[in-house]
Amino acid sequence: MKFAMGSSTLGVLSKATSGSSDELSLLVRQLFEAAEPLEGQFQGAGRAAFDRFKSRTDEISAELQLSLDGVLTGITGMDRSFQEGEAAMVDETTSLESGSSFDAARFGAR
Repeated sequence: MKFAMGSSTLGVLSKATSGSSDELSLLVRQLFEAAEPLEGQFQGAGRAAFDRFKSRTDEISAELQLSLDGVLTGITGMDRSFQEGEAAMVDETTSLESGSSFDAARFGAR
């Protein structure tokens, strides 16, 4: 198995997750609206569950949003760490290369 991650992978994932977060909130709202015609059709425990769902729609949407915001925060942190690590590696490699003498590796000079 090969794992290769480009420098833009986490940024792309962050954008996709952000879009999914907005869509999920919209879908919860649409589910609520789609259930409106069913109001008054249930009795007993079914009606209680339906009423509970209706009363918690905004809360459910907010909880989902907070959860995905936490995921986005993690992705953003990983992206920042990855970018900083890559920049540090480039700087260190460039510094070491500029201070190295490659004369000893030349075979033609002997």
